[in-house]
Amino acid sequence: MPPTYENYVDGAWTGSSTGETFAVRNPADTDEVVARFQASGRADLDAAVEAAVDAQAEWANTPGPERGAVLKRAGEVLERRRDEATETLVREEGKTRSEAGGEVGRAIDIFHYYAEKARELGGIEKAASGPNTDLSTKREPLGTVGLITPWNYPIAIPAWKLAPALATGNTVVHKPASAAPNVSRIIYECLAEAGLPDGVANMVTGSGSEIGAPLADHEAVDAVSFTGSTAVGTAVAQSAADDLKRVQCEMGGKNPTVVMPSADVDEATEIVGVGAFGTTGQSCTACSRAIVHEDVYDEFLESIVAYAEDLTVADGFEDPDMGPHVSESELESTLEYVAVGKEDGATLETGGSELTGEGYDDGHFVEPTVFSGVTSDMRIAQEEIFGPVLSVMKVSSFEEAVAVANDVDYGLSASVVTQDLSEAHEFVDAVEAGVVKVNEKTTGVELHVPFGGYKDSSTNTYREQGDAGIDFFTATKTVYLNY
Repeated sequence: MPPTYENYVDGAWTGSSTGETFAVRNPADTDEVVARFQASGRADLDAAVEAAVDAQAEWANTPGPERGAVLKRAGEVLERRRDEATETLVREEGKTRSEAGGEVGRAIDIFHYYAEKARELGGIEKAASGPNTDLSTKREPLGTVGLITPWNYPIAIPAWKLAPALATGNTVVHKPASAAPNVSRIIYECLAEAGLPDGVANMVTGSGSEIGAPLADHEAVDAVSFTGSTAVGTAVAQSAADDLKRVQCEMGGKNPTVVMPSADVDEATEIVGVGAFGTTGQSCTACSRAIVHEDVYDEFLESIVAYAEDLTVADGFEDPDMGPHVSESELESTLEYVAVGKEDGATLETGGSELTGEGYDDGHFVEPTVFSGVTSDMRIAQEEIFGPVLSVMKVSSFEEAVAVANDVDYGLSASVVTQDLSEAHEFVDAVEAGVVKVNEKTTGVELHVPFGGYKDSSTNTYREQGDAGIDFFTATKTVYLNY
């Protein structure tokens, strides 16, 4: 029998008021139920919010270094449970063992990073215009914050929201994605073992309609941080805005890599291939469009097709190059976009089919897919696919490449592969993206610098990670002290 896990509310593990649960299945073998979780209702959410509100004042008045010490201990506990968390992530989300291990390591690092940041949560001092006056600022927590996190990075993203929220003295109510809540459960076990006071951080599982939407507009919640699709994020932002909550939404992407004539084609292939097919393309920063100069287009296309065809696809425990889609609906969406690409006139160079046969029949596996002859008016060049589908687009100049890169509603991550320093600097200046890379894949971000997008990739309010994470979860008070 698979285990049944409960909500974490006010320092205790408790069943839902509905008495109902839902199953989380292994996407590589859907006959395996990994665990069951609470299908919570509004009463469960209200209980979690009440616990967080009741705990907020005491946690806010806890000195920053003490809060940081709890986060540090939580990171140490998670480090001891690294292998368990890695295997849990592989089993519930489908990542390869290497990808899952890297993500767990990122979560550990985030807790340690914000543990140290909690020691330096001060303000700034400015010179006053008159005598005998001190002029300064101080940071204060917002209060109780709601966190809504996705399934594609189900331990790293909760960590990079939770850690700065807790470091700055806020209390938390967290709804993890129903497709992959199990590693979030491990985070809360680590926080509890680390000595986090009751009620400071609470986790409630359930559907977006029953838990997510009410969390966003809950009258006792002071801010909401969301990561997920643009459609849902827009609804969350609009709901939160009704009572002027602070809101932060990081959403979709349609990320380009531009390949210029000076690029080493083998290097460009590796950069695009890892960006497009790593994590099964299930990343908001995944490379979806390779925009290639005509001088190297044919050579690059041949190379990236060979790259895709050489990838191994299997259960993540085998540590292949690519694991399964997280769910049947995600697999079906990818296959639908393959059909759309064909209908729009793109050339399917390789892949595009569901994998079947031994090792595949019980999972959500798809071939790495490359289209050529893609133009900006095609849906596969405009819409986020969230699967291992790469559109290769031909351009005749650097200026055209930048124009094509910007010709989408999204603006999360973008990269250019070039040995021309002028092109590199011009690309950084001209491309409409919140994350810009030169001779690097579009995926992968450092934890101590801001992360976020432009246009429909973000609410364009606050960034995440680094000092930007501190900024979102704090309010600034300006102090005039006349002596």
